[in-house]
Amino acid sequence: MNRTEFIFATAIILFVAFCLGWFANWLVHRFIRVSSSDMGELDRMAQELHEAEETRDQAITYLQQREAELTNQLSQTEAELAATMEGLREARQEAEHMRAHLERSGHG
Repeated sequence: MNRTEFIFATAIILFVAFCLGWFANWLVHRFIRVSSSDMGELDRMAQELHEAEETRDQAITYLQQREAELTNQLSQTEAELAATMEGLREARQEAEHMRAHLERSGHG
């Protein structure tokens, strides 16, 4: 399971938990007279759920930004590696050319 699948699975689990909580709240209101202290508790739980969802959204945003940064760094590193390899290839060719020139000059 990669990061994106994990995030979506977490989001689905939180959504299902929210739906179950809403359904439970509906059942309580339907069959039982709810006291004001119970309503306060339900409101507090709803606020905590909302805060948890906001925290989840912030975490998802942070992970997406971090992934973009790392992808950018990886691209830059790969470009630098390619440039370094090209420079090394050119240096080797130049060294071979100089070696061949020296051998011709030394024996000629």
